[in-house]
Amino acid sequence: MPAALPSLLAWLAVLLLGRARPADACSCSPIHPQQAFCNADVVIRAKAVSAKEVDSGNDIYGNPIKRIQYEIKQIKMFKGPDKDIEFIYTAPSTAVCGRLLDTGGKKEYLIAGKSEGNGKMHITLCDLVSTWDSLSPTQKKSLNQRYQMGCECKVSG
Repeated sequence: MPAALPSLLAWLAVLLLGRARPADACSCSPIHPQQAFCNADVVIRAKAVSAKEVDSGNDIYGNPIKRIQYEIKQIKMFKGPDKDIEFIYTAPSTAVCGRLLDTGGKKEYLIAGKSEGNGKMHITLCDLVSTWDSLSPTQKKSLNQRYQMGCECKVSG
Protein backbone atom coordinates (compact mmCIF):
# COMPACT_ATOMS: atom_id res chain seq x y z
CA MET A 1 0.00 0.00 0.00
CA PRO A 2 2.81 2.53 0.71
CA ALA A 3 3.92 2.31 -2.97
CA ALA A 4 0.55 3.76 -4.04
CA LEU A 5 0.95 6.85 -1.84
CA PRO A 6 3.44 8.72 -4.10
CA SER A 7 1.27 8.21 -7.18
CA LEU A 8 -1.82 9.32 -5.23
CA LEU A 9 0.00 12.49 -4.13
CA ALA A 10 1.14 13.12 -7.70
CA TRP A 11 -2.46 12.85 -8.98
CA LEU A 12 -3.65 15.15 -6.21
CA ALA A 13 -0.99 17.73 -7.16
CA VAL A 14 -2.00 17.55 -10.84
CA LEU A 15 -5.66 18.04 -9.93
CA LEU A 16 -4.92 21.03 -7.70
CA LEU A 17 -2.62 22.69 -10.25
CA GLY A 18 -5.20 22.11 -12.97
CA ARG A 19 -7.75 24.06 -10.91
CA ALA A 20 -5.43 27.02 -10.29
CA ARG A 21 -6.51 30.32 -11.83
CA PRO A 22 -4.49 33.50 -12.27
CA ALA A 23 -5.31 36.23 -9.77
CA ASP A 24 -4.90 39.97 -9.96
CA ALA A 25 -3.13 41.82 -7.18
CA CYS A 26 -5.93 44.35 -7.10
CA SER A 27 -9.63 43.74 -7.09
CA CYS A 28 -12.58 46.04 -7.50
CA SER A 29 -16.24 45.77 -6.68
CA PRO A 30 -18.58 46.09 -9.66
CA ILE A 31 -19.81 49.65 -10.04
CA HIS A 32 -22.79 51.12 -11.87
CA PRO A 33 -21.75 53.31 -14.85
CA GLN A 34 -23.48 56.34 -13.28
CA GLN A 35 -21.50 55.92 -10.05
CA ALA A 36 -18.27 55.55 -12.06
CA PHE A 37 -19.19 58.76 -13.92
CA CYS A 38 -19.78 60.61 -10.65
CA ASN A 39 -16.55 59.31 -9.05
CA ALA A 40 -14.40 60.33 -12.03
CA ASP A 41 -12.73 63.68 -12.72
CA VAL A 42 -12.73 62.98 -16.46
CA VAL A 43 -15.11 60.96 -18.66
CA ILE A 44 -14.33 60.78 -22.37
CA ARG A 45 -15.01 58.85 -25.54
CA ALA A 46 -11.67 58.14 -27.21
CA LYS A 47 -9.48 55.86 -29.30
CA ALA A 48 -6.00 54.75 -28.23
CA VAL A 49 -3.54 55.56 -31.02
CA SER A 50 -0.25 54.36 -29.51
CA ALA A 51 1.31 53.13 -26.28
CA LYS A 52 4.77 53.30 -24.76
CA GLU A 53 6.33 52.55 -21.40
CA VAL A 54 7.56 55.67 -19.60
CA ASP A 55 9.40 56.40 -16.36
CA SER A 56 7.25 58.01 -13.70
CA GLY A 57 9.75 58.80 -10.97
CA ASN A 58 11.09 56.44 -8.30
CA ASP A 59 9.56 54.51 -5.43
CA ILE A 60 10.73 54.95 -1.83
CA TYR A 61 13.60 52.51 -2.47
CA GLY A 62 14.87 54.40 -5.52
CA ASN A 63 13.52 51.89 -8.03
CA PRO A 64 12.06 53.41 -11.21
CA ILE A 65 8.27 53.40 -11.50
CA LYS A 66 7.07 52.48 -14.98
CA ARG A 67 3.72 53.42 -16.48
CA ILE A 68 2.10 52.92 -19.85
CA GLN A 69 1.40 56.16 -21.68
CA TYR A 70 -1.41 55.89 -24.22
CA GLU A 71 -1.63 58.62 -26.81
CA ILE A 72 -5.31 59.05 -27.53
CA LYS A 73 -7.63 60.73 -29.98
CA GLN A 74 -10.43 62.25 -27.92
CA ILE A 75 -13.80 62.07 -29.65
CA LYS A 76 -15.96 63.66 -26.95
CA MET A 77 -15.60 64.97 -23.40
CA PHE A 78 -18.58 64.16 -21.15
CA LYS A 79 -17.00 65.43 -17.94
CA GLY A 80 -13.72 67.12 -17.23
CA PRO A 81 -11.47 70.07 -18.01
CA ASP A 82 -11.80 72.46 -20.94
CA LYS A 83 -8.60 71.11 -22.48
CA ASP A 84 -8.70 67.90 -24.54
CA ILE A 85 -7.09 64.79 -23.07
CA GLU A 86 -4.02 63.79 -25.09
CA PHE A 87 -2.50 61.08 -22.89
CA ILE A 88 -3.82 58.41 -20.55
CA TYR A 89 -1.49 56.79 -18.01
CA THR A 90 -1.89 53.43 -16.31
CA ALA A 91 0.18 50.79 -14.54
CA PRO A 92 2.06 48.42 -16.88
CA SER A 93 -0.10 45.34 -16.18
CA THR A 94 -3.44 44.29 -14.75
CA ALA A 95 -1.56 42.57 -11.92
CA VAL A 96 -0.73 46.04 -10.58
CA CYS A 97 -4.12 47.55 -11.46
CA GLY A 98 -3.29 48.74 -14.98
CA ARG A 99 -5.72 48.79 -17.91
CA LEU A 100 -4.87 47.49 -21.35
CA LEU A 101 -6.27 49.38 -24.35
CA ASP A 102 -6.23 48.31 -27.99
CA THR A 103 -3.96 50.75 -29.83
CA GLY A 104 -5.11 49.91 -33.34
CA GLY A 105 -7.07 53.17 -33.41
CA LYS A 106 -10.24 51.35 -34.42
CA LYS A 107 -11.81 50.61 -31.01
CA GLU A 108 -13.66 53.45 -29.36
CA TYR A 109 -13.81 53.48 -25.57
CA LEU A 110 -15.76 55.19 -22.84
CA ILE A 111 -13.07 56.00 -20.27
CA ALA A 112 -13.60 57.42 -16.78
CA GLY A 113 -10.60 58.29 -14.64
CA LYS A 114 -8.66 60.84 -12.64
CA SER A 115 -7.28 64.09 -14.05
CA GLU A 116 -3.53 64.69 -13.89
CA GLY A 117 -3.86 68.15 -15.49
CA ASN A 118 -2.35 69.44 -18.73
CA GLY A 119 -4.26 67.08 -21.03
CA LYS A 120 -3.41 63.95 -19.02
CA MET A 121 -5.47 61.46 -17.06
CA HIS A 122 -4.84 58.26 -15.08
CA ILE A 123 -6.88 55.05 -15.11
CA THR A 124 -6.76 51.87 -13.04
CA LEU A 125 -8.41 48.49 -13.19
CA CYS A 126 -11.14 49.89 -10.93
CA ASP A 127 -12.07 52.75 -13.27
CA LEU A 128 -14.78 52.40 -15.90
CA VAL A 129 -13.30 51.52 -19.28
CA SER A 130 -15.80 50.04 -21.75
CA THR A 131 -15.83 49.67 -25.49
CA TRP A 132 -18.27 52.20 -26.94
CA ASP A 133 -20.13 49.46 -28.85
CA SER A 134 -20.82 47.54 -25.61
CA LEU A 135 -22.87 50.43 -24.16
CA SER A 136 -26.64 50.43 -24.48
CA PRO A 137 -28.38 53.31 -26.28
CA THR A 138 -29.76 54.45 -22.89
CA GLN A 139 -26.27 54.52 -21.35
CA LYS A 140 -24.92 56.53 -24.28
CA LYS A 141 -27.77 59.02 -24.01
CA SER A 142 -27.40 59.28 -20.22
CA LEU A 143 -23.76 60.36 -20.52
CA ASN A 144 -24.79 63.77 -21.86
CA GLN A 145 -26.83 64.96 -18.85
CA ARG A 146 -28.64 62.34 -16.82
CA TYR A 147 -25.61 60.84 -15.09
CA GLN A 148 -24.33 64.26 -14.02
CA MET A 149 -27.76 65.28 -12.68
CA GLY A 150 -27.93 62.10 -10.60
CA CYS A 151 -24.51 62.45 -8.93
CA GLU A 152 -26.12 63.44 -5.63
CA CYS A 153 -27.74 59.99 -5.46
CA LYS A 154 -25.83 56.80 -4.72
CA VAL A 155 -26.62 53.97 -7.13
CA SER A 156 -26.36 50.40 -5.86
CA GLY A 157 -26.54 47.11 -7.71
